[in-house]
Amino acid sequence: MLLHLLYVIAFTTLAFLAVGNLIRNLMTLGMESQRSQAPRSWAMGDPQAPGASRLRMVPHPELLDTAGNVINEPLLVMRSMSVEDAREQLDALYESSPGASSSGSSDRRDDR
Repeated sequence: MLLHLLYVIAFTTLAFLAVGNLIRNLMTLGMESQRSQAPRSWAMGDPQAPGASRLRMVPHPELLDTAGNVINEPLLVMRSMSVEDAREQLDALYESSPGASSSGSSDRRDDR
């Protein structure tokens, strides 16, 4: 019985600590979201701005071209294709693979 009471007290204490930590984190997040953003000169790496080295925004390397300039065009362009076109392309990939059998996809289409 004493062991059960000890477990209840321990888990109740942990629950109160977890809820208190959650509330504290939510309050901190709310205050940080209300805080005004840094001026544009800081974000662009102005060396005279206070804290410039800490707030300098660097773009991801995939967003830069070979010369180091930011790319302003879409990186992914998708075209729509029919299910049959996709199936034909997948069959062609499968048949060109090294382990493909000589019977190909014609046997699989007959099973459907």
